Amino acid sequence: MAISQRLDLRQTQTLVMTPQLQQAIKLLQMSNQELGDFVAQEIEKNPLLERAEDNAEGGADNPVLAEHVPVEAENPAPLSNADPAPLSGKEMETVPASEEDVWAQDGYASDDATSPYSHGGSFDDDEFSVIQNVAERSSLREHLLGQIQVDMPDPVERLIASALTELLDEAGYLPGDLDLARTQLGASPGQFEDIIGKLQRFDPPGIFARSLRECLAIQLRDKNRLDPAMEILLEHLDLLARHDRAALMKLCGVDAEDLAGMIAEIRQLNPKPAQAFTADVAPPIVPDVMLRPQPGGGWHVELNTENLPRVLANERYYARVQASTRSKTDKDYLSERWQQANWLVKALHQRATTILRVASEIVRQQDAFFVHGVQHLKPLILRDIAAAVEMHESTISRVTQNKYMTTPRGLFELKYFFTTALTRDGEAVSSEAVRDRIRALIEAEDPSKVLSDDRLTDILRTEGFAVARRTVAKYREAMRIPTSAQRRREKRDSV
Repeated sequence: MAISQRLDLRQTQTLVMTPQLQQAIKLLQMSNQELGDFVAQEIEKNPLLERAEDNAEGGADNPVLAEHVPVEAENPAPLSNADPAPLSGKEMETVPASEEDVWAQDGYASDDATSPYSHGGSFDDDEFSVIQNVAERSSLREHLLGQIQVDMPDPVERLIASALTELLDEAGYLPGDLDLARTQLGASPGQFEDIIGKLQRFDPPGIFARSLRECLAIQLRDKNRLDPAMEILLEHLDLLARHDRAALMKLCGVDAEDLAGMIAEIRQLNPKPAQAFTADVAPPIVPDVMLRPQPGGGWHVELNTENLPRVLANERYYARVQASTRSKTDKDYLSERWQQANWLVKALHQRATTILRVASEIVRQQDAFFVHGVQHLKPLILRDIAAAVEMHESTISRVTQNKYMTTPRGLFELKYFFTTALTRDGEAVSSEAVRDRIRALIEAEDPSKVLSDDRLTDILRTEGFAVARRTVAKYREAMRIPTSAQRRREKRDSV
């Protein structure tokens, strides 16, 4: 059989995601803040787009959402007042799980009054306004560069120090491996270490450290409190995180009273020296969906329109500009902008209605949770909601990503309502209900009789929960609750 070349013409059908469809999918998984930034960029690029509140002509424009229709549960039930609701469904007592978490417990608090950026003063003088009395807050980089210019007269040292300033992370730490940076800067090992030593004497104390231990040692040295016993304690921060005081007293050669004083000193230190220079405090979570009980029973579900961007495609402006356009290039540009404006308006409307449908179905499925609490949270997976609203599971996953619902029981992420199923007395229950019960048992345990994982498993089984010991241990670790031995040491120390 001879091998030869030939040309064939075939016709096939394939599914292709257009750029607009890809963008619509991205819009669906954006949070309100991300969506607002995206819409602002589109308004800057497209002259035919404007915000709904900016439109004063009142023409035939199409708002993103003309009206939000309340959606009620199919089986309405009044909200029980006998069962108080927590602020959040996932509130728990956190315990240190690593060295960095040692200061999350009692004894450590950030003292803003000692910050160089804490200013006082009186606003009684009429000659100065409030804005004039507010000092501009410099960044960490500016604060350090100012010290470099004063304390390092050698231009070579200033160059290397400035380069190291750019390597600091958000906590004020240098990377652990600086060999590549030293090679690129052409510094000898001795010169490099000498410059780092000078930088570590800068303000704030603890800056330019390469590890947590070094950061704390710098601050203790600055206070003249870095004695041999304290150095040994810093070398064993893992034991401090586990509250193993007996081992620490043996290693440091001190008694319980001295060890308690050393730990108190460490907790007064700042493990993240750059935190006073962070740009802004993280903004509070703004809910996308709001749920309220109806007076006669049932639920009222609506979108939070306060933070939902609303844009209009200005038809009057489009018609006016189109009438005066003559060149083909301008007409093509205007037509393309008009199509994009209309697409964005429709895409935002579709996004809003999709979120509302999914949230309403979640409320219908989890009605018992909103009425009675977390113990009545039903097992739920994406497929259940997808089948009910006739959408694909991937769409439900995107809708519930970074979306929050405010309810009479607190603020919840939509993904919170999707949990795996466990068995209780032959009936399916949510794994979140088991977590909540484990947390409640540990919080109520007797300090002299701390519950082990085996004992927790036995109690849960007597209550009808079919769980294994490894499942209890996994849930306990996920909630950052220490082991029974660690809890026993903590409670003994607190007594």
